[in-house]
Amino acid sequence: MSDEKQAPPRAESISTETNQQTVTETASVEDILNVRVGKGRQGPPRNRRRSAYATRDLTKGSVSRNLWFLAWPQIAEGVVNALDQMADIFWAGWVAGFRAIGGLGVAQAYAHLVMMGRMGLDLGMQAMISRAVGGRRADMANHIAIQGFTLTLILSIVTVTAGVFLAEDLLRVVGVSEDIVLQTLLYLQYQFVASGFQSFRQSTGSALQASGDTLTPMKATMLARITHLILAPFLIFGWLGLPDMGIAGAAVANLAAQSLGMCWNIYALFAGTSRLQLTFRGYYPDFRLMWRLIKIGVPASGTQLERGLSELMLVRLVTPYGDAALAAYALTRRLERLTHMGSMGLGRASGILVGQNLGADQPERAKSTVRWAITYVTLMRGVGGVLLIAFPALFISAFSREPEFVAAAIMWLRIQAVGGFFMGAGQIYQQSFNVAGDTVAPFFVTFMSMWVMEIPTAFALSRYTPLAEIGIPVAIALAMLVRLALYAGYYKTGRWMRAQVLDPDVAPRDAQPTRP
Repeated sequence: MSDEKQAPPRAESISTETNQQTVTETASVEDILNVRVGKGRQGPPRNRRRSAYATRDLTKGSVSRNLWFLAWPQIAEGVVNALDQMADIFWAGWVAGFRAIGGLGVAQAYAHLVMMGRMGLDLGMQAMISRAVGGRRADMANHIAIQGFTLTLILSIVTVTAGVFLAEDLLRVVGVSEDIVLQTLLYLQYQFVASGFQSFRQSTGSALQASGDTLTPMKATMLARITHLILAPFLIFGWLGLPDMGIAGAAVANLAAQSLGMCWNIYALFAGTSRLQLTFRGYYPDFRLMWRLIKIGVPASGTQLERGLSELMLVRLVTPYGDAALAAYALTRRLERLTHMGSMGLGRASGILVGQNLGADQPERAKSTVRWAITYVTLMRGVGGVLLIAFPALFISAFSREPEFVAAAIMWLRIQAVGGFFMGAGQIYQQSFNVAGDTVAPFFVTFMSMWVMEIPTAFALSRYTPLAEIGIPVAIALAMLVRLALYAGYYKTGRWMRAQVLDPDVAPRDAQPTRP
């Protein structure tokens, strides 16, 4: 290409290295959209290498390949998250016995509840960003992300403050023993502080994922989780002159690790290495857009809170059967989540593809995405479930070999592994509907399966049948089957594809227009 030739307004390809190189790479997102992403920055784009996760058009090509392209980093991220939580349980079991396993299970349930309540904002933000990216509105996608982070900041301040001051009351209200309260209180308080940093790591990661970049959030999560795994024993045992903090040291290590992961995502968003390139120049609180994001996100938050509160209700049903039963419940739920995390990653990837393809007005590709995701997750959950059913003692004894605990945990794990098989496809449906913008249907399905089916059945089976505490995991498995049936029926109606996500009358100030 000679220097004298005038480049067309829509270049088919551009050089990404120097003027002497052959023009071979696909046009960057700025050229495709005719918009300078991160509109506050002035001057030409930086000569920065950007991965396929920042430029790949997910509304074209093979649906199954695009799904796996997005899913594998999120699957890896989910598995590392689950292993990291298991590490805290591991140290608790070997340092303080099986009672500490039960205590950390309760503390993690509360921390998980906080994340679940806030997660609806992330899902609402993902629904709007994925539609904007699919519809070639990058300026709007950037604006939505900044407003979403503003809401995350406000909510984090409230939840961290309340959690730290109410930690002891939260432990006592579920009926745990005094020994467990003493072992767990400081751990729970530090976990609430860490949840503020984790909220921003997850919120910034959600924005990147919705734009199609699932690799950067995976790297941030790997950094955070590996840092936690390495640092935790040093703070638990006081190695190398660090304070000997006991189990609370694991929570302090998590606080430091989450802050590192948060910084990684923030750098990617503002440095221009992702599809989104943010700036606070010209920032203003867009209350109309925030309100729309809240309206989409509140039902999704309600869905997550239903799940978190039901888990705490199950803890309340378990505690009368003693510390060994509570420890068995806490450990087996987290072992089952090792396979659960894989389906969560596939579910989020499916939702992102659904959102972008609906934004590009391609509903058939959206439906095909859900079908492929269910095929993948069925295979994954099947293999994971077989391992947990066949070798329960192998997994359980890694955390504690006390006979009372192992005997109680084996049956719990086998039953929950069966239920987890049904849960995988249910998660695909839920995540796909949420990111498509239909957050109301998952709210009602979760309410029916958990609060109408799971909790009453668990109470009846555990209190009025010979199953006793084993009736609780049986009720959980039955509820997962009911949830899958409800989601499958709603999928066939196609109503989830007709949700209105973006308001065409709302646009950021001074937004640059995109080409038709």
